[in-house]
Amino acid sequence: MTPRSEPLLWLQLIAIGVLPLEALLLLLVLAGSDPGPLPGLERLLCWAIGALAPALLLVRRPADVWSLLLLQTPLRGRRELQRRLSRLQATPALALATAVGAALGLPLLWWIDRQAAVASPVSPFSACPRLVALLLVALLLAVMLWQWQQLVQTLWLLSRKPETVSGTPPLSLAELEQQRLCLGLPLLLPEPLKLQVPSTVPPVAVEPEQRSEEAEGAHLDQQVP
Repeated sequence: MTPRSEPLLWLQLIAIGVLPLEALLLLLVLAGSDPGPLPGLERLLCWAIGALAPALLLVRRPADVWSLLLLQTPLRGRRELQRRLSRLQATPALALATAVGAALGLPLLWWIDRQAAVASPVSPFSACPRLVALLLVALLLAVMLWQWQQLVQTLWLLSRKPETVSGTPPLSLAELEQQRLCLGLPLLLPEPLKLQVPSTVPPVAVEPEQRSEEAEGAHLDQQVP
């Protein structure tokens, strides 16, 4: 019962490459509008809506690790291994990682907004009102925070030993609905990966006396015509 047999866990690792692209999209969105008279207050409010508020929700109800935001595995179609891994999400370390991700969103937004003028000639959001740009940025920050939590959770679950997973009771359907944020259409039903497990059967030890008797018997067989 190894978590590495679950394909959705490996699919969640796509966030490693998607997060930098979303940061670039933040730059292009902010480059299309001019800052208002109080840019610092605008950034703070945008961060509070797009990162702080979602972080409070995700700490209370972590993102379902079997959800890709738009698609998810149906609750009633989840295997026992998947429900065991869902229970392993409830750890203070993951909640702390979510809070850290939300806190890092503020300096990231602050720096990108200050450098956004560099990308204004190539921004497809030119002449975009500042309010619309800030709302789009808040939405992007919420998506980035979701993916950040999913990435941290996936790395945590992939590092769990099969013995730890086997000793964890599965999460019930009622607990899944109440304790996890399950978003997306219930259309994902991937089959588990077939991993080659090395054989753990130890080789049979042959005693020295038995070896000598076998060798002597083979020698006599060769002498018989």
